[in-house]
Amino acid sequence: MSNIVVLVKQVPDTYSERKLTDDDFTLDRENADAVLDEINENAVEAALQLKEAGGDRNVVVLSVGPASAKDALRKALSLGADEAILVTDDALAGSDALGTAWTLSNALNLVDDIELIIAGNASTDGVAGAVPGLLSEYRQIPALTHLRTLDVTADKVSGERVTEDGVYTVEAPKPAIVSVTEKANTPRFAVFKGIMAAKKKKIREVSLGDIGVAAENVGLAAASTSVTNAAPKPEKTAGEIITDEGDGGNKLVEYLVSKKLV
Repeated sequence: MSNIVVLVKQVPDTYSERKLTDDDFTLDRENADAVLDEINENAVEAALQLKEAGGDRNVVVLSVGPASAKDALRKALSLGADEAILVTDDALAGSDALGTAWTLSNALNLVDDIELIIAGNASTDGVAGAVPGLLSEYRQIPALTHLRTLDVTADKVSGERVTEDGVYTVEAPKPAIVSVTEKANTPRFAVFKGIMAAKKKKIREVSLGDIGVAAENVGLAAASTSVTNAAPKPEKTAGEIITDEGDGGNKLVEYLVSKKLV
């Protein structure tokens, strides 16, 4: 049996207020509703469709985060994933993309016979989109990113990559890592049977020591990037009302020109 590993992440709900802490400008996780990142649902759906297509496949979801990230993993399990692994350790707090990718790369050694690694193209909190490329380098496997379609055969993976310059068909031998966009599929909803089954599935929790990662190589102190300042977004202001006295069209055009919108 081969394994498809899906990388998932718990993030602040985009509908809740998201902000950074005042001391070290890391994500304030205590004052925002935490959910499974929406783009990860597309990644899970891609893996489940491959499993349903046949080939004796197993879907493993993997995450790095605080203990509360088990809720995100449980959501992925309720959608149909078979197993879940969470790397959680106090030393991981404040890790950047490099530290997170290094941790994920080592955690992947816990899974045998990996056929494919699937991720979302970018998380909604960091929006870096760097982890798939970093994992490609760390594990020395091909990466196909920003795919809107995904096809897998016995020996290769392929898909359509969307860029500002157009759409390209790309392919690579397996094993490989791919990232999918929200256009790749329509994620399924968790049904009652899946939710109940997820409660019985075990989430394997491991620490940095369990996967051979030195604490000094991750966390805020080891991060290669840093946030030095942050300011809340400005409050919305009232719009300008134009009274049409026969010249409303001209006033509208003048306004658009003043804002360099036309």
